[in-house]
Amino acid sequence: MKHHPVLLFSLLASLHLSVSAQEPFTAQSRNAPSHESPLTDRLLDDRMARDWGLQPQEWARYQELMKGPLGIQSPNVDPLTALGIEARSDEERRRYAELQVQTEASRVEKLLAYQRAYDEAWQRLNPGMKRVNLLDDKPSTTAMRGSGRIAVFVKDGCEACGQIVQRLQTSGVEFDLYMVGSRKDDARIRDWAKRAQIDPARVRNGNITLNHDGGRWLSLGLPGDLPAVVHEVNGQWQRQP
Repeated sequence: MKHHPVLLFSLLASLHLSVSAQEPFTAQSRNAPSHESPLTDRLLDDRMARDWGLQPQEWARYQELMKGPLGIQSPNVDPLTALGIEARSDEERRRYAELQVQTEASRVEKLLAYQRAYDEAWQRLNPGMKRVNLLDDKPSTTAMRGSGRIAVFVKDGCEACGQIVQRLQTSGVEFDLYMVGSRKDDARIRDWAKRAQIDPARVRNGNITLNHDGGRWLSLGLPGDLPAVVHEVNGQWQRQP
């Protein structure tokens, strides 16, 4: 069967116009803003709120608070503490305090469970080996000096760390201070010591030593957060209450 030339040209032209008419719609679809990102953000926020035991509106309030003075003054504060500090009523304050106690109890339970697994693995893989010897790159200034010498582990941005160091210094006890997260930056430790008001004379005479942690705190495998005061008992490092 033969096609009429005029009819074939008309059909092709019609097809071309039809395709051309659809192109702007296709381009517009490609350039249209995607709604996937806001949806993903919302789902992430909902998950974070659930993880902390909060309602979505409470999580949104926490995010707003962190955009203000609180976020500048305490950039690493957790959601429950932030909401508790900025509570608008006694009821809110009690709610966030209870949530935080529950969260901390759960965290400690998990930490202790892992600690038991770590202890078992250490004994199985390294039977009879002492876990760590608290020595620095300069043994003359950092060796643990008998049963009367204690080690204090601190970290930057920890108000309680400065307080416990001050109490030890006031009591006159000798101790070796190890800064976790110092990244082997001597200036970082010196600045922290100044803020904690550590007596330079006691550092010079060796009553107090300032040292990089270098992974020692993790190697001790002791439970709990920093600050930590530890001492050696029968070859084992124990945390003081």
